[in-house]
Amino acid sequence: MATEAIDDRRAVKRRQAKYRNRDTKLAYLMLAPVVILLGIFVAWPAVYAGFLSFQDWSFYKDPQFVGWKNYADVLTDPLFVATIGRGFLFVLLTVPPMLVLAFLFASLVVSLSRRLAAILKVSIYIPTIISGVIASIIFVVIYAYDGGILNAVLAAFHIDAVSWIGDPAWALLSVAVPAVWLGMGLTSLIMVAAMVDIPTEYYEAAAMEGAGWWQKTFYITMPQMKNVFLYLLITGFVAAIQQFELPLVMTQGGPLDSTTLPNLFIFNHFRNDVNVGYSIAAALLLFVVLGSVSALVFKFINSERLVD
Repeated sequence: MATEAIDDRRAVKRRQAKYRNRDTKLAYLMLAPVVILLGIFVAWPAVYAGFLSFQDWSFYKDPQFVGWKNYADVLTDPLFVATIGRGFLFVLLTVPPMLVLAFLFASLVVSLSRRLAAILKVSIYIPTIISGVIASIIFVVIYAYDGGILNAVLAAFHIDAVSWIGDPAWALLSVAVPAVWLGMGLTSLIMVAAMVDIPTEYYEAAAMEGAGWWQKTFYITMPQMKNVFLYLLITGFVAAIQQFELPLVMTQGGPLDSTTLPNLFIFNHFRNDVNVGYSIAAALLLFVVLGSVSALVFKFINSERLVD
């Protein structure tokens, strides 16, 4: 009897191993197309870009190895360093206001009836589906010095017209406003989904203790959404510092390079500079900056998985 039981267990294990191997092969087979596409369109271009960053290369001549010269040129270029600093300033002008406005909007949505909430969610998501180029043109019309909507409103209050995208003091802020507008939709919907997922028992218990909206927000909603805030902070930072369409269409990087963000700086060099290796080195250094800041955020903002 003991021998038969042992044989039965071995047979079961062999069948389980057989099915496990079959499932593993099937999983690899289904993943193969995605892995191949990532290898062709992501991994190989990244490796080749790293190779070209060490070359004096253009479309008109063969690559010539120059070592770290391209990186040294980029790091000692005051314009590149200025664009990185300007990119961080643009992040401060866009990400915190967008998170605050999206949180307030999400709080409003979850407090309304289902029909009104659906209308608000659709309305806030509409800017997300608008092309960045179209949004840039719309805000150029709004900011126009002569005949612009914003200056017309100021004139109604007897305030002098402002050259919003023609004055270095206002240009970057003027580009930040449409960036916040375009990013509000998706950010708000993510926050709405996170708020809806919070158990209502927490709020009911707090209400029984006499807690108001502020107490519920600071002691229940915000701690429960910590991971969501972290995700939106990282993605918002990456998207803001890589903003390209808005400054390209609205200001072309001007006036006086006041809206030249890192991606636009790299694009202008790629378009005008004979040595493409410089542009590739600048792009890879920007990638290092993005990765380093993201890692620091994850390190200093403790992210733990919430347990119901």
